[in-house]
Amino acid sequence: MNDPYVKLAQKEGYRARAAYKLSEIDQQDHLIKAGMVIVDLGSTPGSWSQYIRNRLVELRRNPSPENAGKPDGCIIAIDLLPMEPIADVHFIEGDFREDEGLQAIEAALPADANGKVDLVLSDMAPNLSGVGVADAARMAHLAELALEFAKSHLKPDGALLIKCFHGSGYSQIVEAFKGVFKTVAPRKPKASRDKSSETFLLGRYLK
Repeated sequence: MNDPYVKLAQKEGYRARAAYKLSEIDQQDHLIKAGMVIVDLGSTPGSWSQYIRNRLVELRRNPSPENAGKPDGCIIAIDLLPMEPIADVHFIEGDFREDEGLQAIEAALPADANGKVDLVLSDMAPNLSGVGVADAARMAHLAELALEFAKSHLKPDGALLIKCFHGSGYSQIVEAFKGVFKTVAPRKPKASRDKSSETFLLGRYLK
């Protein structure tokens, strides 16, 4: 409860302190722009989707009485676990690794998106066992899944941001990113606890 980000999340109505990790990276890299189609993989409890929505509301171009307070863009969130509804976020309770989940995402895309998205975000992490090798393998697998999804669904100038952990397997994830994106950069926001090996990897512009 002494964590300043936990207090801030409670004050600002975010479901988890993780919102501030995305906020910092977004401010640094200008990831979220008006009119974007954004997919949030592994979205529950929803703090990243909340931040995306708030940011797209701020970025609304030419506000009118009809769209005031509405995000300028499309947000699709998917998770195996249920998520409390968030206004203007299309949530799918499903698995993006399965055809059914992929089809649900594709069905939710705007007609003018031509099946492509601008930004894929993943704050997913495996249930950690404490066994380093096994946990690294699980994390690498999640990174691989997010990368595969991005390769299939991103626009050429799109971006993918995922959570990963420094340690065994991290360099292989970076190499895999470099095989897909023109620019790859690690990010360690202040909201990520110092003692944590958690880091984020950002890939931009498909090769």
